[in-house]
Amino acid sequence: MKKSSRMNILLAQLERAARARGFTDTEWAARAGIRKETLSRMRGRPSCDFSTLDALARATGSSIGVLEVSRIRSTQDGRFPASFERDYEEQLIALCASRNLDARIWAGLGPNFFMAGIAVMLASVPEFDRSALLDLAEQLHAGSSQVGVFALWLRGSPLRPSRFLPMLHMNFRHAA
Repeated sequence: MKKSSRMNILLAQLERAARARGFTDTEWAARAGIRKETLSRMRGRPSCDFSTLDALARATGSSIGVLEVSRIRSTQDGRFPASFERDYEEQLIALCASRNLDARIWAGLGPNFFMAGIAVMLASVPEFDRSALLDLAEQLHAGSSQVGVFALWLRGSPLRPSRFLPMLHMNFRHAA
């Protein structure tokens, strides 16, 4: 595998989370219970032991999980999901809690406009990387980070931030 393996992409995402918490490599490794040299060597490898990666994730307040990616039917205008059931909402919470910023995965879980709006919404939450989420939103739907476009999302979205964000925070508490 090349240096851009999925493991290295995941490690880079975890590194962003560690930096957002103000951790140096030394502190991050210590909190994960591994040696700094182990962390350094991981960056050049295409794979690693799951328990090591999991420890690095937990040290940043993150978790590693499996997200089921499937195409969701959309409304006639293509902006929102045609239905919004509890299991779908739970998939979206799992995606957000994973802190995964892979636009392909986000696009696979719903219409691009809808998913971009979720990214913009999350950008307002202090525990998340605002800049990275706004970049993700723009990748999914150009202009989605503009106030007027987000207002359109809020008016039409079946996802209610007042319900979704507390559920997401609850998910964080249970993961810790």
